[in-house]
Amino acid sequence: MHARLIAAVAAGLLTVAAGEVGAVAAPKNGSAQPIGGPLLASTGVIERPLAGAPALPPASSLPASSWLVANLTTGQILAAKDPHGKFLPASTLKTLTALTLLPKLDPQSEFQVTDRDARVDGTRAGLVPGMSYPIKTLFTCMLEMSANDAADALAQANGGIKKTVEEMNLEARHLQADDTNADTPSGLDGVGETTSAYDLALIARADFQIPAFRHYLSIAHSTIPAPHHKHFQIQSHNNLLTTYRGDIGGKNGYTVAAQATYVGAATRHGQTILVALMHAYPIWWPMAADLLNWGFKASGSVDPIGTLVDPLVAGKAKQVAVVTPGSGEHSVQAKSGGHAIGISMRTVEIAVGAILVLAAVAMVVARRRRRRYRRYRPRLKLPPI
Repeated sequence: MHARLIAAVAAGLLTVAAGEVGAVAAPKNGSAQPIGGPLLASTGVIERPLAGAPALPPASSLPASSWLVANLTTGQILAAKDPHGKFLPASTLKTLTALTLLPKLDPQSEFQVTDRDARVDGTRAGLVPGMSYPIKTLFTCMLEMSANDAADALAQANGGIKKTVEEMNLEARHLQADDTNADTPSGLDGVGETTSAYDLALIARADFQIPAFRHYLSIAHSTIPAPHHKHFQIQSHNNLLTTYRGDIGGKNGYTVAAQATYVGAATRHGQTILVALMHAYPIWWPMAADLLNWGFKASGSVDPIGTLVDPLVAGKAKQVAVVTPGSGEHSVQAKSGGHAIGISMRTVEIAVGAILVLAAVAMVVARRRRRRYRRYRPRLKLPPI
């Protein structure tokens, strides 16, 4: 009886502790705490300006369903709108394709383009079936002018589109880009294909650490070989590359369903600011420029609303250290199997203390019961075995 009572009390205390843990970690919308910090659960505009901070561009000049501004130098997110909202990526997904394939494919090797590669929908460089191209030329076509035929050819050079897409999704999980699901290497609208402004920032941050990626994105014009010793010219689709001071490259995309998408960065005075846009008005570059301008002015004059998390370490669960705004209390978020649990350190101390006390009481009660049993039990003599 006493043991059952103690167990019930212990279960109740643990339930209360678990409820307190959930209260610390869960955002106001009741969902699991998002990667990057609790404020990023909001679907509206998120900012934490300090005195003298520049005003964000007005909503009328930012016709996009989702956007994000981050300082890549520090990893801090300066402002955002619906950063974890899932949308079709269009050709911004090629940044994940590049991140997956650049370390694997030899840029000096060649690949013979197939008829299937050359006939893919959307933007094409005009690759000729049966003609072999250096891998570096295919990367140039994919990242400079967003060529879908080059994206598919690179995927085939990696062992096939299905294999490449699977590796892209594994790479996204490694980055903690959990809003992202690839279905094509080109970003053409696919079944279940999604990403978010936050994920685009994570992917781009990893890409910009690769010198080859930065090289391909910095090319404004290129000459591509054609049959009979001829050549044709392609040019960058990034309108900011030659018009925005400090631009280090970006990747834009567009489909009717996705609308305009973009992720890119610029560097000024030792700071690199990144901007991501999703489901935006087709003329995206004025919006990107306005957000970049704001980001450079706002660095140091706003409190960050979240952070760009580091990639996972093999064999370890997801952990994101956060400070709940206004509480001053640190918590640790461990994420496993798609569920987030935020654990307040004070809550853990209380729960452990309560369990230790209950365990001590249980031992005392058990000893008393054994003594009473020995006092009243009959003395039995059993035959030897």
